[in-house]
Amino acid sequence: MQTHHLILAALLIESLLAAAPPAVSAWRPWPPPPPRNGTAHLEGLGASKKFEGSSEFVKLQYHMGPVLATSITVHPIWYGPWPPPQKRTIRAFLRSLSPSPSPPSSSSSKIPSPTVSAWWRTVMLYSDQTGANVSSTVFLGAEKSDTHMSRGVRLSRMDIQLIVRDAVTSRTRPLPIDSGGVYLVLTSPEVHVDDFCGQVCGFHYFTFPSVVGYTLPYAWVGNSATRCPEVCAYPFKIPAYVPGRRPESPPNGDVGVDGMVSVIAHELAELASNPLANAWYAGMDPSFPTEIADLCEGIYGTGGGGAYTGQLLMDERSGAAYNVNGVGGRRFLVQWVWNPVVSYCSGPNALDQ
Repeated sequence: MQTHHLILAALLIESLLAAAPPAVSAWRPWPPPPPRNGTAHLEGLGASKKFEGSSEFVKLQYHMGPVLATSITVHPIWYGPWPPPQKRTIRAFLRSLSPSPSPPSSSSSKIPSPTVSAWWRTVMLYSDQTGANVSSTVFLGAEKSDTHMSRGVRLSRMDIQLIVRDAVTSRTRPLPIDSGGVYLVLTSPEVHVDDFCGQVCGFHYFTFPSVVGYTLPYAWVGNSATRCPEVCAYPFKIPAYVPGRRPESPPNGDVGVDGMVSVIAHELAELASNPLANAWYAGMDPSFPTEIADLCEGIYGTGGGGAYTGQLLMDERSGAAYNVNGVGGRRFLVQWVWNPVVSYCSGPNALDQ
């Protein structure tokens, strides 16, 4: 899909949504809280959207929009102070989505299975009306930092678009505008975004030309380490209403960042398969879509559902839990996504693979 086609589609959608706040995909990785006032369940944006492994109840549909079929370049925008080790962990995950193959003569060891790139292959199963599938190629692109938090420490959802605008129009080293560019705004623990920790841990959408000057797919993910790790870094911290469940040890030793990795994976999967909010989702309202990662919220392995993550792998030395391997010997724990071929949640660490 060329950039000018995306702009035309986005202008139409923008005109329809001009009077309303931007639609986002809301996600919470933890199991739903207990019923209130005796009601059977909770409804609305913050309610759990898990429909584990049953095509009878999942009505995932294609709505004729594009997927990200050209090579994807992820541009991180680091908002707030970010220590180098935390940046390295996130960069390693992004590089692992489609790592460069090592030449036969290279001493670099092959990434052992299950891999991050094998996880991405499920996302690649989604195609658009032209027959083009989500791209197999995901690059780590140029980065931008706003250490001094020029937009403040309390951000609205529209502020996230303004942060993207600042990054691509900066007088010094602006981020490039390209047809496969995806702009990933990552906020440090000091920053609070509207609905963070209450209804969302991350969201994605596309920028409005009237605001940014371009139609650019973007996502936001926040570091929940000091605010709500039991919410957005589950299962490395456990909510109080889940008794008897011990937290898992994070594979990179950082509860907040290891939790972010799974949210980043979640948002990139949905951004690739539903970049303009008119491609792959369940439900009739594109403003509140249930997307391919929402359907598998909280599921990381075989048998997962509710408060149970499913079967995980365990590092013999550190005891850390993970389910995929990445570049540089890194390990990550990322949630599964909905597989449209078999119509259930799927991941490369499944016991039946």
